[in-house]
This record gives sequence, structure tokens and C-alpha cells, in this order.
Amino acid sequence: MIFKKDNFILGLILGIFAPFVGILIFKMYKFSVFSFRETFQYLLVEPGFKTLTVALSLSLLLNALLFTIYINSGKDYTAKGIFVTTLLYGLLVLSIKTFS
Repeated sequence: MIFKKDNFILGLILGIFAPFVGILIFKMYKFSVFSFRETFQYLLVEPGFKTLTVALSLSLLLNALLFTIYINSGKDYTAKGIFVTTLLYGLLVLSIKTFS
């Protein structure tokens, strides 16, 4: 199975897609009555992008969970890939909060 491999690229892929799943979970919880289009339009036009940064920050919890799982199972290269994408997402959130 692909998830049993210890590969940096696999970590990057998992680290990129896990926050999207987190954002979808956030959307279902917070904006369940709105369509995906309405939700994401709101996230992108809201002054200060407060809800967007909250959604991105919470979605990074899935990366933290994946990172912990792969570190504890001894798959260090995959964990490094997840960590790199987590840092990039974190910098994105920080820059949105700082410059908006």
C-alpha cells in the first residue's frame, strides 16, 4: 500500500491534501446551509479574511495528526514532507493575517 512507504514526495502530497479535507470539514460544520461556492466566495471577500485564516489554521490540525502518525511509525521522510507543507501553510496563514 502506498501509505506504508517512507517517501518525501508522499509526505508532500499528503501534506497538501490533508488541509483541504480539513477545510471541507470546517465548511460542513460552520457553513452547512450554504453551497460550496457561496462559502468560498464569503471566505475570499470577507474583510480581514478572519474566517479564512481560522479555517486554514484548524485544517492544519490534520497535518499535525498525520505528522504524529508517521513520526511514531518511523517513517521520517514522509513526516518531513508533511512538516514542510505544514510550514508553508503556516507561512501562508501568517502572511494573510499580517498583510490583510
